[in-house]
Amino acid sequence: MGFLAFGINHRTATVDVRERVAFAPDQLADALQQLRDETLSREVAILSTCNRTEIYCTQDQPDPAALADWVARYHGLEPGAIRGSSYAHKDAGAVKHMMRVAAGLDSMVLGEPQILGQMKDAWQYARTAGTLGPSLDRLFQSTFNTAKQVRTDTAIGANPVSVAFAAVSLARQIFSDLSRSTALLIGAGETIELVARHLNEQGISKIIIANRTLERAEAVSTPLGGRAITLNQIPDVLAQCEIIIASTASPLPILGKGAVERALKQRRHQPMFMVDIAVPRDIEPEVGDLADVYLYSVDDLQEVIQENMRSRQDAAEAAERLIEMGTDEFMQRLRSRAAVDVLKRYRQQAEQQRDQELDKALARLERGGDPAAVMAEMARALTNKLLHEPSVQLKRMSAEGRSESLSLAMELFALDDETNTAQGKS
Repeated sequence: MGFLAFGINHRTATVDVRERVAFAPDQLADALQQLRDETLSREVAILSTCNRTEIYCTQDQPDPAALADWVARYHGLEPGAIRGSSYAHKDAGAVKHMMRVAAGLDSMVLGEPQILGQMKDAWQYARTAGTLGPSLDRLFQSTFNTAKQVRTDTAIGANPVSVAFAAVSLARQIFSDLSRSTALLIGAGETIELVARHLNEQGISKIIIANRTLERAEAVSTPLGGRAITLNQIPDVLAQCEIIIASTASPLPILGKGAVERALKQRRHQPMFMVDIAVPRDIEPEVGDLADVYLYSVDDLQEVIQENMRSRQDAAEAAERLIEMGTDEFMQRLRSRAAVDVLKRYRQQAEQQRDQELDKALARLERGGDPAAVMAEMARALTNKLLHEPSVQLKRMSAEGRSESLSLAMELFALDDETNTAQGKS
């Protein structure tokens, strides 16, 4: 059985492809069980964010192509539709990849902190769906521990650098004085909460949080002195806003071209700055065709993100070393666990043979057998049984020319030249 990490991300696929294969939270329970049953995977988990969709699983024979075709099939795409945009990592490579993802080293914004929480969500979804299993669970726990160590021991997260921060940085470039601007933030998740805090720190005049549930919108807006509305109220406030940033889990766009056109007329075509962080997109792409709208997707933030990444490169080098150590430690524990399983089975076999010979010896003693002779016979029989199968296998491997098996046997049984010499003298 081996580990396999398969997926697409912002480096391998455009936002159009990523949004077509994203999994909404309410899809995951069903998707996880289908994935396990239809791809011969023993344990599975799915991580789906705006920048990546990844599958982590255990398989007897790792088969990335089967996973690619399953993802395409699940989302109603042609078989093989995402093979050219996907990647796969096996065993130690899968372990290292998961740790790099959780630590933010594989993110669009180097070191961004949200991904660790999203990784924990993926673990929880798989656990709830019953598709986690002990092997994948141990890998997740090691991944979390290593990511935490990266955060603690390096400066990878010292600066407020994230997709949210990049969006606000771009807004500052367009509106030099945010104290005169009103921002409409669509959604109330972690990303929007970060955007709201960054905007507040930059002195934004007014923040409006629009969300499907008013209670959640109020939870984000109230501490910042903002206003909470429902999604249905967006057309009522849109014309008041210079900055619109959207990040929801909606499968369909929240903001359409028609609504923006009406708002522009009310604004007398004063410009509007929009950032759509969501995958699938919250703002119809056609909105970007309007003359007075500056619409950016997560892919368009790349230039801002690259500038911010440079400040974290030194920390990233130290983080990579911690990832290497975490990967090595996990693989060593994995190999040790495999050895423990073998030893457990061998001990059970030996104890069964011991009990069989002990029963025979006790029976002979009950029949009046000489104790010394009975004990000697039991020792001889037990020794023969314990050595029989290893002797047969060693002879077979030697006959097949597998000379390394003899060296392994010498090491396994702690035999050396001195032992052989002593046995010869005796």
